[in-house]
Amino acid sequence: QVQLVESGGGLVQPGGSLRLSCAASGFTFSQYAMSWYRQAPGKEREFVARIGPVTGSTNYPDSVKGRFTISRDNAKKTVYLQMNSLQPEDTAVYYCKATRLGNNYWGQGTQVTVST
Repeated sequence: QVQLVESGGGLVQPGGSLRLSCAASGFTFSQYAMSWYRQAPGKEREFVARIGPVTGSTNYPDSVKGRFTISRDNAKKTVYLQMNSLQPEDTAVYYCKATRLGNNYWGQGTQVTVST
C-alpha cells in the first residue's frame, strides 16, 4: 500500500523557517521523482519544488527559488522541503508527490500558515 505522509507544518511568523518532511512507503522510493506542491484557499494547486530520482537534480519556480530547498534521503525514504524567509503568501496546504512513468502518488498534505 502506497503511503506518503507529510509532517512539519505549522504557524510561523513572516521571515521564519520551517522544514517539511514526507515519509514514503509501499513503493521503490529511490526510483521516483519527488515533488512538493501547495494549494492556498481559493487557488489552484501549484508546483513548488522537484528532485529527480537518480542525479537528484532540482528545480523550482521563481516564486520560491533561493528561499526553498528540496532534498531527499533514499535510505530513509523521505523527501524534505526547507523553507526560509517565509511570507504570508506562502500560506497553503503543502503536498508531496511521487512520480514515475505516469504513476502519481499524493500525500494528504500539511498546513503551513505564515502570520503575525
